[in-house]
Amino acid sequence: MRWEEVREQFPNEWIVCEALKSRSEDGYWLIDEVAVIDCFEDSSIAMKRYYELHREHPYREYGFFHTSRETLKLREKWVGVRGPR
Repeated sequence: MRWEEVREQFPNEWIVCEALKSRSEDGYWLIDEVAVIDCFEDSSIAMKRYYELHREHPYREYGFFHTSRETLKLREKWVGVRGPR
């Protein structure tokens, strides 16, 4: 489902979703298509659900977002691993 469709179907809600189609562009992660898993009015409950899913399936790309966001554009963060000194 495209984010525009999610926003129309779930106005003013917190959505827990899985990114199905995404891309990296100019230091941002752009999510083009999602699968809605749950929706909540309370952000703390949405966050708990997100962490629950992430623990169960750590390699899947889950997120939780409020539908007031116009786009799903997130700044990418890279975590490095330090070698021995």
